[in-house]
Amino acid sequence: MEKYDVVIIGSGPGGYVGAIRCAQLGMKTALIEKYGSLGGTCLNVGCIPSKALLDSSEHYHQAKHDFTEHGIDLKDLKVNFKQMIARKRGVVEQTVGGIDFLMKKNKIDVFHGMGSFESPTVIAIDDSAGEANKIEAKNVVIATGSKPGSLPFIKLDKERVITSTEALELKEVPKTMTVIGGGVIGLELGSVYARLGTEVTVVEYMDRIIPTMDSTMSKELMKSLKKLGIKFLVSHKVKEVTRKGKVVTIKADDKKGAEVVLTADYCLVSVGRVAYTDKLGLDKVGIKTDNRGRVDVNDHLQTNVPNIYAIGDVVKGAMLAHKAEEEGTYVAEFMNGEKPHIDYNLIPGVVYTWPEVASVGKTEEELKESKVSYKTGSFPFKASGRARASMDLDGLVKVLADKETDEILGVHICGPRAADMIMEAVVAMEFRATAEDISRISHAHPTFSESTREAMLAATDNRAIHI
Repeated sequence: MEKYDVVIIGSGPGGYVGAIRCAQLGMKTALIEKYGSLGGTCLNVGCIPSKALLDSSEHYHQAKHDFTEHGIDLKDLKVNFKQMIARKRGVVEQTVGGIDFLMKKNKIDVFHGMGSFESPTVIAIDDSAGEANKIEAKNVVIATGSKPGSLPFIKLDKERVITSTEALELKEVPKTMTVIGGGVIGLELGSVYARLGTEVTVVEYMDRIIPTMDSTMSKELMKSLKKLGIKFLVSHKVKEVTRKGKVVTIKADDKKGAEVVLTADYCLVSVGRVAYTDKLGLDKVGIKTDNRGRVDVNDHLQTNVPNIYAIGDVVKGAMLAHKAEEEGTYVAEFMNGEKPHIDYNLIPGVVYTWPEVASVGKTEEELKESKVSYKTGSFPFKASGRARASMDLDGLVKVLADKETDEILGVHICGPRAADMIMEAVVAMEFRATAEDISRISHAHPTFSESTREAMLAATDNRAIHI
């Protein structure tokens, strides 16, 4: 039986990054992946393919609606959806191929098959041909990620009643689509099809979209997405989804209890994700999980079995690829006797619609609930020269700072390139900078990031210059 210092089950961002860091630290490392390709949900049916379609659909939308204003005239503009999907597949294949290269470069042994525990140190691997293999590990990391969730009364036929996985591989641009869930995934994929001409309706149980983010961002994003033609039904509880032929019927109750009936070509169920811990044999080694199937871990990401760790979507916290990467690195360094650290408050969250939404730190609602004295500053992109030049006028930058010390407590951006802009705030908050610190740093002109500086100025005795 082959012996390893560490075996990682799952090759998503947490798993493959953890494997590389283990190898860098001199550990003999093996990676187990049940599917034929590495990269997990993120690279194959999540982050990467969705961003490819988001970019393609945004190019089309700009060509159709903005190019004339820019002085660019086009004739016979149309969507070649087959090519759009083919390009997306190409992006995935190249990215996954890169992970294969990194495994070879770092001398990491890769096993394809379903990994499960025989004991705390022995992992069985069943491949697609039914062949069983066993390897031994000093330490094991569970990094099996998550899968799309649903509601008990919804039957996912994966043809008309679909998840995000199927939404990335449709054969046609639907005429109509109902999205159940106004979170990140539902809004991103809903916006892809809305740009391509689909009539999209989003049904959300909570009273606003992206409900875990700052409420100002919810309002700004909804205003912008409505311009795409997306309709929103918030405070609506879906109670029934049925399919007859090519028509899906969705029934929901509004906040007053009145029934609303919707019909659509497709229904995208986007109500969150659930930890993928099935078939791992956790019961064989006595590993505890919570009522949502997530693995219980301590502050060092150790399970109740000391040599077994868990990271990413299978543990509590935000289901984010970059959070999993940090945890993969953390576990590798902890096993090596180092003292790594993760500040979960400073892990940014992003919605890749257009405009994008990006946040780090506390929301205004969280500060109010914690009774923290704070002050705010904001700056709209419509007052930005760079945004005006690119016709990206929707959204704003919002800063939350401690009322007494001026330390930055949270930054929330709805606007162009927010996903990239947020990193200035992450760095600032990592070093516990104040709003005034950032306001006194020269920002290149004209740039989108000047809006961050103006918001910091607004939070510092209302000193914004351009509003």
